[in-house]
Amino acid sequence: MSAVTVEARDRVSRQDEVLTPQALDFLAELHRRFTPRRDELLALRARRREEIARTARLDFLPETAEVRDGDWSVAPAPPALQDRRVEITGPTDRKMTVNALNSGARIWLADFEDALSPTWANVIGGQLSLADAFRRRIDFTDERGKEYALRPDAELATVVTRPRGWHLDERHLTVDGRPVPGSLVDFGLYFFHNAALLAREGRGPYFYLAKLESHLEARLWNEVFRFAQDALGVPQGTIRATVLIETVTAAFEMEEILYELREHASGLNAGRWDYLFSIVKNFRDGGERFVLPDRNAITMTAPFMRAYTELLVRTCHKRGAHAIGGMAAFIPAKDAEVNKAAFDKVRADKEREAGDGFDGSWVAHPGLVPVAEGAFDAVLGERPHQKDRLRPEVKVTAEELLDIGSVPARPTADGLRNAVQVGTRYLQAWLAGRGAVAVFNLMEDVATAEISRSQIWQWINAEVLLDNGERVTRSYVRQVAADQLLAIRDELGEDAYVEGGWERAFDLLMEIALDESYVDFLTLPAYQLLD
Repeated sequence: MSAVTVEARDRVSRQDEVLTPQALDFLAELHRRFTPRRDELLALRARRREEIARTARLDFLPETAEVRDGDWSVAPAPPALQDRRVEITGPTDRKMTVNALNSGARIWLADFEDALSPTWANVIGGQLSLADAFRRRIDFTDERGKEYALRPDAELATVVTRPRGWHLDERHLTVDGRPVPGSLVDFGLYFFHNAALLAREGRGPYFYLAKLESHLEARLWNEVFRFAQDALGVPQGTIRATVLIETVTAAFEMEEILYELREHASGLNAGRWDYLFSIVKNFRDGGERFVLPDRNAITMTAPFMRAYTELLVRTCHKRGAHAIGGMAAFIPAKDAEVNKAAFDKVRADKEREAGDGFDGSWVAHPGLVPVAEGAFDAVLGERPHQKDRLRPEVKVTAEELLDIGSVPARPTADGLRNAVQVGTRYLQAWLAGRGAVAVFNLMEDVATAEISRSQIWQWINAEVLLDNGERVTRSYVRQVAADQLLAIRDELGEDAYVEGGWERAFDLLMEIALDESYVDFLTLPAYQLLD
């Protein structure tokens, strides 16, 4: 009998194909070896956050100066990861799996994290989708009669899988009475079932690592990789990992993160919304100079965001790694004028990234693949990347990374209404089992809800004065939020409003945003409401 207990009330079709006794034994070994250190690192996060609260400061680590000054490089990228000029992101349901693989993008970020609502059916179903895709048994016809089938292997995107962050547990699988970390579940099941097959075919098990806050957390992932490869007889260095620099603390440890993963590292990525969420979380009591304006007013050209992205490109190329740019979240609409304006904006954003030295970038919809590809083709031509652009002129200071106050925009009443609307709409979908959601012509994920609720919380606690002359207080937010919920109900109709569980989503947003204490991740309380 396996050491892992399956706690799910309802069985998922074909789950025994994923949860084989051997796979569960592998998960149990990962859990017992690495969860204790995971727990220590989460405690270290909390202590570091207390230090930031006390000092309102963050700086490059003096104890790792030798790493930053040293002469070292990451392992060479394998052939399948040489050209990453366009990457598409999305959850691992069967429809998205086929569409993403067929999209024309070079890479598909197969997401078990922010774009996946972690219902038991989604967690197991995602593993089945990927295993079936690699074995070319995923073709299907949907309820409308539309057929989905994979193109020839040579035309498919390379899969890079994103497990959940270190902070999330999978309550449906326990060892010795404790939930297994979701990161180890997602990584372990995927690696166990697919690593050998992928390695034989020259693709390899490739991963995106989310929500890292320090090089010590990267070190733990490297230890997981080394153990997993030995345990399953996969050659060391077969795994490649790209790290999302989506926390402000990780931005100060980019070189150290690459160093810890250097035998497995492939690159770094600039994750915009989670990065802003991390700034609020870490400097939430740092005073007015850390108050963010409306989220849509913070572009990648803001001085502190530009410092972050330029440092990322310089760091990656200095160490031989790929630098991957941020998300183009626009979803093509029926309105031609809306599309033209949005496509022009996406094109300009991708041209800026390619001009700055990025080797590739993200899109959320297949319709944007040609736009992003064109921007990078113009700079790269036939070259797979531009890692020869070392950007030695880039010198970024701690002050520049934290120069939030230089953004000329300020919080507005429209921004508050938007935060309530977007946060409510996203959480309603997430609680219904959908993690990637179109909201106001943008593809949104958990990072959307995190920045929305965080800004409401921050504006209340900083007693922000909006452009309409109103001071942001809990009572004012309740008033504005009630009006926005009423607007949603009028838009949907009473039956759809009730059946969709909109009040549950709204209540959760308000509970977290209005709480006197700040919840580190909204997915922690939200997860308890999932089936």
